Amino acid sequence: MVKLGPSSFRRILLSRILLLSVPVLLVGEYVTYRKARSTLLETARQNLTESAGRKAETIEQWAKSLKSNLIGASESSMLQSVDPKNYQRFIAQLGQRLPAQVDCLQLTNIKTNQTIASTCGQQPIQKSLPTNFWSQQQQQELLLDEKSVFISLSWPKPPEGKQNGEEKILDAPQFPETSKNSPDSQVSLVLSAPVYTRQGNVRQLTYALSLKSALPVQTSAPRGSLAGYTVAIDQDGTILAHPNIDRVGRNIDQEADAGRLKSIVRRAIAGGQAFLHLFSFERNGVELLAGYAAIPSPLAKQENSKWIILAVSRLDYALSGLEEIQQVLFNLIVGLVAASIIATLYLSRDLARPLEKLRDYALKVDTEAPEGVPQNFKIREFNQLAEAINSMVLRLRSWAGELEVATQEAQVANQLKDEFLRNISHELRTPLNGIIGFIQFVRDGYCDDRDEEVEFLQRAHDAAIHLLNIINDILDIAKIESGTFSLMLEVIDLTEVLTEATDLVAVQQAAQIEEKGLKFNLPDDREPVAVHADPEKLKQVFVNVLSNSVKFTESGSITISTRLESRKLTDASEFNGGLSESGSRRGENEWIVVTVKDTGIGIDPEQQQKLFQPFVMGDGSTTRKFGGNGLGLAISRKILESMKGNIALHSAGMNQGTSVMISLPVIQHSNSYFAK
Repeated sequence: MVKLGPSSFRRILLSRILLLSVPVLLVGEYVTYRKARSTLLETARQNLTESAGRKAETIEQWAKSLKSNLIGASESSMLQSVDPKNYQRFIAQLGQRLPAQVDCLQLTNIKTNQTIASTCGQQPIQKSLPTNFWSQQQQQELLLDEKSVFISLSWPKPPEGKQNGEEKILDAPQFPETSKNSPDSQVSLVLSAPVYTRQGNVRQLTYALSLKSALPVQTSAPRGSLAGYTVAIDQDGTILAHPNIDRVGRNIDQEADAGRLKSIVRRAIAGGQAFLHLFSFERNGVELLAGYAAIPSPLAKQENSKWIILAVSRLDYALSGLEEIQQVLFNLIVGLVAASIIATLYLSRDLARPLEKLRDYALKVDTEAPEGVPQNFKIREFNQLAEAINSMVLRLRSWAGELEVATQEAQVANQLKDEFLRNISHELRTPLNGIIGFIQFVRDGYCDDRDEEVEFLQRAHDAAIHLLNIINDILDIAKIESGTFSLMLEVIDLTEVLTEATDLVAVQQAAQIEEKGLKFNLPDDREPVAVHADPEKLKQVFVNVLSNSVKFTESGSITISTRLESRKLTDASEFNGGLSESGSRRGENEWIVVTVKDTGIGIDPEQQQKLFQPFVMGDGSTTRKFGGNGLGLAISRKILESMKGNIALHSAGMNQGTSVMISLPVIQHSNSYFAK
């Protein structure tokens, strides 16, 4: 499987926004489209239902109008009194006064069935007059009513395309204009009313006045029209009116959508007025919408019968406005997607540019010194990020400086350790060689007498003690660095420990002291001073300091002095390990300071602080001349710090002597401790 690499922030942001916005826009367009379609469909259904009701009402009013006009014309006194020779002129004038939808007006002799006058030729429009339908005589005071009008249907002539029993297929509503305008293209009503002439006191049935009028139906339904074209169906299922003349006279049982058409007939007869979808009523299988309503049949011989009037429209015609809506929605979604892309580009730029600036700044930090972190962005979070990056860079630079210093110190420490190892190896070999040499002299019998043997053995013993001290110092510094160095703290007399250390150095280094002519100046005040310390370790500190003074002083004196000084303590209890009130140092501020001052070689001020670090000694010439392992002062400082004291060193410079100050907190009421 191919693993794609990382992409840019702008591309990811653009793709994510489009991935979220485009489906939302498409879903919104689909929902809007479906809502618009359902709204248009519902509007079309309502309009077709109302149109069917209006068409039914129009046909019903048309039939009633024809009846009333025919009755009025048949009872005209002019028709009954005019000379038969003038009937043609009268009928012509009467035909002009009747409504325009009357296609033909004829006056027929009842007895001879001969056309007396006509507006449409001599061909009778009523094939057989219903002579038994009217009474032969009528009283003068009686008037005709609608029941006196005989109504029949006149079916249209077969179309020119019907040959040899085949029908010319015409898909409604696309018909030739001649077919739509011809009265013979649809079913017509033929209405006949009796005409009584006066013969004495009675009126005798003489003529029949007939008129022919085609059903007022709409034979076309253009795109976008919600009125629909008209279809009329008799209660028995016979199609009375249809834009396609071939369908007129057929029964709905012969239609492919017979089930739905029968459902319409049943619902209309039951008094319903609604709509229904038709799927196969047209020859090309176009889906139709049909609103329907029912009216009483105007035919005299079909009492209580009904006609069902349909307002039919193609579904795509009813939804013709949906194409414009769809186009608008398409343009809208294209515009919204384009707007989303443009907005995303601007948004990604506003978001990416600060990140790119911060990235460039971060990349330049380790290669060159940048001018400064970019700031003053429009987005608050980016300004906060810039401040965080700036703070981080400052911390990194500080840590880098500290790391560089630590690295340098580590390098110096490594050099010091190497130098220490070289020096300590010399310090270890020197006494060891002396021990071996003296013992060999004694063993091989090179001594002249017993006194010389004792002298050699004593020198070997001194060298062994010196070697032991060096090893102990190395072990002590190792324990200090590993954290395993331990002290046995107790209340002791510092003056006594100082005296013991002075006496020990005077005995151990008596030869050097005498050889150099050094003078020891001891403190006059020998009053006991109580401190909390480890007596052996404190003595070791004094011995180390006094030994250094003897070692590095060629002539002159070594002065030991003590003094008390006051110091402010934040918490005096930290110096006594929590002693009780009677023996504690709570609240004390007295310190005993022991100063060892010599007139020796002195120390360079730059080297003074380094001497308290492990393995650090003076320069090589001094070390080679005087010896030493560089651990004494470091061990002394750690010991004093463990006893809550401190040690300091001061020298004005080379050959100006050195002063070492050892300080420890004093326990008050010292006399009470040693009086017990």
